[in-house]
Amino acid sequence: MKKLIILFSLLASQVSLIAQIQAPKELIQFYTQEWKGERFPDGRPKVPDEIVKRLANVSIEEAWGIMRGDGYNNQFEGNFQIIHPEKPLVGRVLTAQYMPSRPDMEKPIKEKGKAEGRKGASNSWPIDVLQINDVYVADGYGKIIDGTLIGDNLGNSIYAKSKTGVVFDAGVRDLEGLSAIDGFVGFTRGYDPSAIKDMTMTCINCPIRIGRASVLPGDLVLGKPEGVIFIPAHLAEKVVNRAEFIALQDEFGHKMLRENKFTPGEIDMKWSEPIKAAFREHLKTRSGKVYLTAEQIEAFLSKE
Repeated sequence: MKKLIILFSLLASQVSLIAQIQAPKELIQFYTQEWKGERFPDGRPKVPDEIVKRLANVSIEEAWGIMRGDGYNNQFEGNFQIIHPEKPLVGRVLTAQYMPSRPDMEKPIKEKGKAEGRKGASNSWPIDVLQINDVYVADGYGKIIDGTLIGDNLGNSIYAKSKTGVVFDAGVRDLEGLSAIDGFVGFTRGYDPSAIKDMTMTCINCPIRIGRASVLPGDLVLGKPEGVIFIPAHLAEKVVNRAEFIALQDEFGHKMLRENKFTPGEIDMKWSEPIKAAFREHLKTRSGKVYLTAEQIEAFLSKE
C-alpha cells in the first residue's frame, strides 16, 4: 500500500510538470533523495562551492572509474562541438527539456509562462533561474538545424548569471559571438545560422537524457575535450577526494620512476611500507595545495 501511495504521488507530480513549467521541489527531492546536504529553494542539491572548484582538476577517466565502481555506468557522453575546449566546464546542473512543437501543447505552456511573469520565448526561461556555478544542460533531442537553443545574446546572459556555460544536445548559432565571451564554455551538437523553430521547452529541472547519460538537476557536470560526465550530488565529494588522491599517487610515482628510486613493478603493485613512507615525505615537500587532510590520505593508503 505504501508503495502505491508513493507511485500515485509521483505520477501526480509528473502530470503537473507542464502546468508548473519548473519541476516541483518534491519531485526533485524524490529523484535526489540520496543527497543529505543543503538544497537550493527549488529543491536541487547544493554541492559546496569548494567541491565544484576542485572538480576542475579531476580527469574524465578518474571520475568515470570511481562512479563505475558504485554502479553508475551511464554518466558520460562525448562527440560534442566545443566552444573554448582549452577550459574545463564545471558546475551544478540545471536541466531543461525540449520537445518537437505541437500547437495543443505549446499554447498552454506559453499561457502558463505568461501567467508566471516569464519573459520572452521559452528557450530563455531556464536562463532566468540560473545561479552562479550553475550549468544550463538541455535535452534538445539532437536537433541542430532550427534547433539552435541560443545565440550570442542569450550566451552573454547565461555567462553573466552563471559564470560557466552550457551542455546542449542541440545546436547553437552566432558561434563567433559566443566564442568572444571570455570564460564561456559550450558543449553542443553543432552550429547553424538558423534560429530555433518548432521546438518547445517543456520542463525546467526534470530528469533528462543527454545522449547515453542520465542527468538529474543538482548533478555536478565536468566537461573536458573528451566529453562531459555527470556526477550525482551525493557522490561528488567522494569522486573529488578519490581523484585527488589518485593524482597525488601518479605524481609521486612518476617522480620516483624518473629518479630510479623504485621500479615500475613496485610502483604499480600494492605499495610497500617504504614506498608509503616516501610518499608521505613527498607530500611534505611538494609545491601546490593539498586539499585532502592527513587523515583522509592515511585512510586511502590503508586501502592500497
